[in-house]
Parts: sequence; C-alpha cells; structure tokens
Amino acid sequence: MDVDQLAQLGRTEGAPDTLAALAAGQHTRRMLLLRVLFDALPAAPAHAAALAGDHAALVEGAERAAPEAARRVLFYPLTGSWAERCAHRLATGAGGDAARDLGHLGGLAAASALRAGLDFRIRVAVDGGRLALPTLGALDTPAFGHAELTAHHERLTVRLPGEPPVVLRPDPAGHWRSTDPRWRALHTLDGGPHPVLLDDLDPGRPAPARAALPEDGPPRHALRPAERDHWSRLWHEALPLLRLGGAARAAELALLTCIVPLLRPGGHGGHTSSTSAGAFGAVLASTPPSPALLAAGLTHELQHAKLSAVGALNPLHHQDDTPRHWAPWRPDPRPFDGLLHGAYAHLALAGFWQSLALGLDDPGARDLAWAAHCRCHTQVGAVLPTLRAARRLTDDGRTFLAAMAERHRRLASPEPPRGHRARASAYLETAWAVWSRQHGRGTVG
Repeated sequence: MDVDQLAQLGRTEGAPDTLAALAAGQHTRRMLLLRVLFDALPAAPAHAAALAGDHAALVEGAERAAPEAARRVLFYPLTGSWAERCAHRLATGAGGDAARDLGHLGGLAAASALRAGLDFRIRVAVDGGRLALPTLGALDTPAFGHAELTAHHERLTVRLPGEPPVVLRPDPAGHWRSTDPRWRALHTLDGGPHPVLLDDLDPGRPAPARAALPEDGPPRHALRPAERDHWSRLWHEALPLLRLGGAARAAELALLTCIVPLLRPGGHGGHTSSTSAGAFGAVLASTPPSPALLAAGLTHELQHAKLSAVGALNPLHHQDDTPRHWAPWRPDPRPFDGLLHGAYAHLALAGFWQSLALGLDDPGARDLAWAAHCRCHTQVGAVLPTLRAARRLTDDGRTFLAAMAERHRRLASPEPPRGHRARASAYLETAWAVWSRQHGRGTVG
C-alpha cells in the first residue's frame, strides 16, 4: 500500500482500488495457506491423507480449469478459518485431530469443481449429520461413513449410505437446487454491491472471538425460514442507513462476502459481533435488535477486517502484546494492537453516527445518533495520544495514525446539540475512574 492508500484507510475510507488491493493481498495469502495445507497432508493418518489427496487434486484441477469460478470457493472467508485450523494441527503433530476436519475438504473440492463446470466422481466423509458444499449449501443426513458425489453435465448426484440419492442442478441464477428436502441452499442477502451469503451451514465457521458457552457460537442447525426472512428484512433496512452513514460505509460492503449468524446475543444478553483474521470477508453476528445496530455492527467489524488486511501488507507497529492499555469501550486491559483496532472501529462509528444524526428525519433517532457519535468520538480522542506516542510504530504506522487523528479532528464539527458532548465526557471520566481502580497498577491510561 502506498502513502496515499494508507492515509485513505487511516481516515476509515478507501477508494475502490484501495479496497481491491486489500482483498488481493488476502487472496494471495489464502493461496499460500492452501499450498501449505496441501503439502502437509501426508502428516495426517494414512486413510485421511489418501482421501484428502484426491480432494486436493480436484481442487487444483478446478483452479486450473476455471480460476475465477473455483476461487469463489477457495477465497470464501470460511475456507480460510478451516484451512488455518487444519494446517496448524498438521504442523504441530496433531494429525489425528486434523483427520475429521480434513473431511470438509471433500465438500470444498466438490463445490469448487461444480463452480468450475467440471465432471467428477469422488468419495467424501459424512460425519455429524451434514455434508456441506461451501458457497452452495448443505445436505442434512443421518448417515455416517462416506458418500459418493458424481457430477456430469451440470447435474450432481449424491449417494449416501442406506439412503436414496439426492440430485442437484443449478438454476438460471447459478444456485444449486434440489426437490429433495434434505438439501438446504444457502440464503442470499441482496441489494448491496454484490450478493452476501447468510451462512448458517458451513462447518468451517470460526467461533466468535469471545464465545463463553457453546450456545454463543454459530448454529449447529440451519436457521428456520422465519429467521432467514427476519435477517433479510434487517439487511434491506440497514442498507439505506449504511448509505446515509457515508460513502465509505457503503463502499466497504464490497469486502463483505458472508454473515455468519450466531445462536444468541452473547453471554450478557446484548447484540454481539466479531471477525476472524483468517476469515477475511466474514462477519459473525447475533441477530441485531434493529437495522441501525446491524448497520453499526457491520461498520465496526469491517474496520477490523480492513485493519487486519492493512497490517498483513504494511506492518504498522512492532509493539508487544502485553495487555496494559485502557480502552474506554472495554472493561479489560488491551494490548497495543487491540487498542488500535478498537480505536479504528470506533472512529468509523463516530463518523457513521454523525452522518445519521445529520441525515435522519426522526428527532428521537437523531438524538440517539448524536449520543452515540459523541460517545465514540470522545472515546477515540482519549486513546489517540497513547497510540501516536508508541515508540515502535513503523513509518507506515505513523502515516496511518496521523490520518486517524485528522479524521478525528474533522468529526468535531459540526457541534452536536447542547449536552451531548458533556454527557460523553462525564461517561468517559466515570469509565476511567472505575477502570483505574481495578487495573491501575502496571497499566497505561
């Protein structure tokens, strides 16, 4: 990334070519990760390694035959989190633990070959009652063991142990359909820069960053039709708010490939969302209570995705990872990188809420937006000096943080309605007082 692109991103913006460069960097890393994984397959138990080798060969054949089509599967966000987990286990001598995860490679190979238009016949492992084809859907089945998948002339036949075969065909839009009720196609959220998948089926889904209980994680079963419809309504009502929230907020939706619905709002009962560095383009989220909070959550999480991608191309700092810093939006001390991520996300939120406060018609909604803007703006202002004073920033990091500070200064105008800034300052002072009593020694405010 050049200096101008870093400055754009530091301001929480990004021209289309800048966002495309972030995605291209992540795609390069994905291809390298898959190469590492495929080279490590011999470390798996022999039976799993042999089957996975056949699947890897089909993936490579699909990528050679139709790279753009096959890479819709290979670059799918959840392929990354799955591949990272498998590669790590194989590299650390946990090949036995990796054997079950490697079963997902069969579905991935089949999906990439189907998208590439190849004919093929493969055996894939069926475990846990579901056979997933990433980006396409999943087949629910009580069967265990192996299934045979045969593709011929845009027709896929799945033969399961002790069950009738299932036949899938693509519709004119390219979605693979079946009259068999065991097949569940992925739900699509449309209306944005491109279709976004609501993925409640892929076993490669990462766990949320702060999941406390199994029920905090991705659903083990597909969402009910009413739940999918509810997500669609929230999505379509959030899109105008993202456009109202600024050109950058609408443009960065181009980076979003899928939303992974979480089972419940998290351990404290509120809306929760997260991202995973290995799943670039995915946002994990519980069902938000309103379209505005969905829009705000996507704004927040896409900044984390952008910043992770920036750091992979242009390291911004070499600070250690000791959790010692006060972050006004968290109760626990944060490492420097966590503080930077939080400040960056809240800077984008400050701009998003300000744009809504200036553009919404409803007085009550405007007032709530001003309150959120002032809270986020004040929080970011409290930590920017700590970030900019760090001793181990790179030159790119200084450029990035200078752009963040410039954006923060611009967001101070126009002046919010009377009382909002004072309440935000009082909130910040109280948060600091509570935090410093709990964590003051050995930490940095």
